[in-house]
Amino acid sequence: MKRSYRAALLAAATIALTAPGAALAQGPKPAPDAAARCSALAGLKLPDTTVTSATLVPGKQAESTIAGDSPGYPSFCRVVARVRSEPGSDVGLELWLPVEGWTGVFHGNGSGGFAGIFALGYPAMAEGLRRGFATAVTDAGTAPASPLEGDALIGQPRKWRDWGRLSTHVMTVTGKAITKAFYGQRARKSFYTGCSTGGQMGLVEALYYPADYDGILVGAPVINRTWGHAAVLWDYRAANRTPGSMLSDAKLKLLNNAAIATCWRQGHALAGDRFISEPMQCSFDPKVLQCTGAASDSCLTESEVTTARAFYSGPTDRNGKPTYYGWLPGSEMPDTFGWSFLQKPVGGQPAFGSLFKWVFGAGWNWNGFDFDRDMPIVNAQLDAIVNDATRGSLAAFAARGGKLIVFHGLADTLVAPGQSVAFFDRQAAGMGGSGNLGDSARLFLAPGMMHCGGGTGPDAFNTTLGIPPRPPSDDAQHDLFSALIAWSDKGTAPDRIVATRFSSEDAGRIDMQRPLCPYPQRAVYRGFGSTRAASNFRCEAPSNR
Repeated sequence: MKRSYRAALLAAATIALTAPGAALAQGPKPAPDAAARCSALAGLKLPDTTVTSATLVPGKQAESTIAGDSPGYPSFCRVVARVRSEPGSDVGLELWLPVEGWTGVFHGNGSGGFAGIFALGYPAMAEGLRRGFATAVTDAGTAPASPLEGDALIGQPRKWRDWGRLSTHVMTVTGKAITKAFYGQRARKSFYTGCSTGGQMGLVEALYYPADYDGILVGAPVINRTWGHAAVLWDYRAANRTPGSMLSDAKLKLLNNAAIATCWRQGHALAGDRFISEPMQCSFDPKVLQCTGAASDSCLTESEVTTARAFYSGPTDRNGKPTYYGWLPGSEMPDTFGWSFLQKPVGGQPAFGSLFKWVFGAGWNWNGFDFDRDMPIVNAQLDAIVNDATRGSLAAFAARGGKLIVFHGLADTLVAPGQSVAFFDRQAAGMGGSGNLGDSARLFLAPGMMHCGGGTGPDAFNTTLGIPPRPPSDDAQHDLFSALIAWSDKGTAPDRIVATRFSSEDAGRIDMQRPLCPYPQRAVYRGFGSTRAASNFRCEAPSNR
């Protein structure tokens, strides 16, 4: 898909709230009493809560255009509220309540980056609304921050805590109370969906508020927040240490082609695939591309090799020992996929660099950052506030019947996939093995997929993201959200999910499908038939490899 994930999310958010009368067929008008019931919520009294608006939004019918299908949505009551429980805390939430056809389900959603806005949750909210769910999102209590820049939080430790742990629980408790007031009864079931920071928010809910949700679906969760930001800073510094260090789109593509070829020779990729099936098993050194003559787009200069090696290694100490994760082979995507901010400044600083200003002040300079000296200082101040997902147990969540699904793209350069694997290994060890953990939690790793979506692999398997195009069916075999609901309602655990890649020229045409298997299983080609058909693959446990 030749557009950035961030831009697609915002586009989907716009579609979700298209103004009535904008050349789109409208759905049936809601009953007159619905408007009265909705506006009455503006006077609702809840502890520490102010309802700032409650308005009725007419529904929109589905539409087919040259750009593809645009799904509709039913009429809903749109509620915006703020919760101020302590000085310095100001958690915003938005709630969409379907006027008719509520299924008794409450659906919470996460945000991204430093949050500060509601819009990143709108695509998932629109999907929840279409399913008949009351659906909510929070700004994580960080307004007026924006997803990529959090300077507004300098000197605001209570807002750090809301962002790190508390705001999602506040959204959930308050959202459920407003839902009960509107429908006159409690929600019978609750689900949560989120990716990136929203993924972290979901894990925190499972670990520390196990009674909030019956099912939780999260993607690319930021688990170690402080080192995750340090890894972005590490990449930025590697690309900007000298004028010739940054990797152009042509050089990233060169790296990607070489990595895929290398991993194919090692048996970790299939011929014809534009992605690597098992990048964690592959060994690739970009030095094989170093120029032996004049510099050109067909080779890497010595400085570019150093940058690429830094990307793959991730942060290391002064002795070269890894302290965090680096890029996996096959994740070298050119800027057409929208991740140029890993090498280029955002607001004059590295992306997400605001976190370091919280510790060192507004005058912090990225160029003087010493990882050996300064990361212990960062963790001493922020670890207990923003790194809760690195601790805790899923045991209580599992004991009450909760179901957790995590997915992570193996070409994710922003949030290391190794974090999710380590999280599952740690939880399995604490719960007596992967078999016990698998009764309540499953991890699906998606080869070739970037952060939350996009990339060169099949990435259509989660309707809550709003993009890529909706899968050929929303059943539990093709859609993780449907699989989560089926697991929670019927006890049917997802043994495989069919991921789809659609044509970039024709949104409705399927280029390929590939099964995603629950970790530690992997998809293995049977040795016959097209590698573009999911039926020619089986899920295989490591012991059978």
